[in-house]
Amino acid sequence: MNYLNDIKNLIEKDIVLKKKHRLIEEDSRIVTYYEIGKLIVEAQGGESRAKYGNGLIKEWSKELTNLYGIGYDDSNLRRMRQLYLTFKICGAVPHQLTWTNLSIILPIKEESKRNYYINLCTKQNLSSRKLKEKIKNNEYERLEYKDNIKLLTDDKTISIRDMIKNPILIKNNDKIDKLSEKALKKFILEKIEDFLLELGYGFLFAGSEYKLGKYKCDLLFFNTELNSYIVIELKIRKLKPIDIGQIKYYMNYIDTNIKKDYMNKSIGIILCKEDNEIVVKYVTDERILFTTYELVK
Repeated sequence: MNYLNDIKNLIEKDIVLKKKHRLIEEDSRIVTYYEIGKLIVEAQGGESRAKYGNGLIKEWSKELTNLYGIGYDDSNLRRMRQLYLTFKICGAVPHQLTWTNLSIILPIKEESKRNYYINLCTKQNLSSRKLKEKIKNNEYERLEYKDNIKLLTDDKTISIRDMIKNPILIKNNDKIDKLSEKALKKFILEKIEDFLLELGYGFLFAGSEYKLGKYKCDLLFFNTELNSYIVIELKIRKLKPIDIGQIKYYMNYIDTNIKKDYMNKSIGIILCKEDNEIVVKYVTDERILFTTYELVK
């Protein structure tokens, strides 16, 4: 017998069981909190009155806190109420969401902004630390197209415009006097996981200096949500008309020589130091996007 392997198997089995129980416990807690929220709304006389609130929550929170602890204080009861008002049907609450993340998101008053971070959590499986970081970095405010964002469902498709921010934040720890495209690429590759999360959800890294015919693109990705290749060109200057022809060539090469029949056409993103409204104005291909970058620690 290999006793060490048997010990490992026992430990790994225990880890799986603990994770399973934690998930069951989390699901049970959210269902309970949802039902509490529903009862609070009904006790307040319906949704219209619940929006304004009354002394009922304060009264109940004192008694419930004395009996069951701080998990039922005033602020948490309000979040439970908001949980019910946000989803209306308990089964509509994405199972990937934890109560910790919901507690961070639910106080956000703007529905579109709240939906964005809920979608982000479900797609990227964010920890509470990562979620707080994204909110602190004003990720929603940096979206180019952020009006009327809906909760993602199985029948709702997304586009690249639902994800790309302006500016895109690139992490680095170096003091820079003069930045080159090579250095910018180096910063991205050193923190590639952070860059993928900054881009959006579903991004997979395909390569740097990826050869496309006689030329090489700066960065190539594939997006599982969009089912398409994403080519990114880096510019440490203002956007120029010549950049459009360059990225268009890369996109056409990919679509002709690399893309499979079941994939969607490729998308091009030009990441530059400064955009150029005159150039952007005359680009009619909606698959070509422009955004700027900002270096952050």
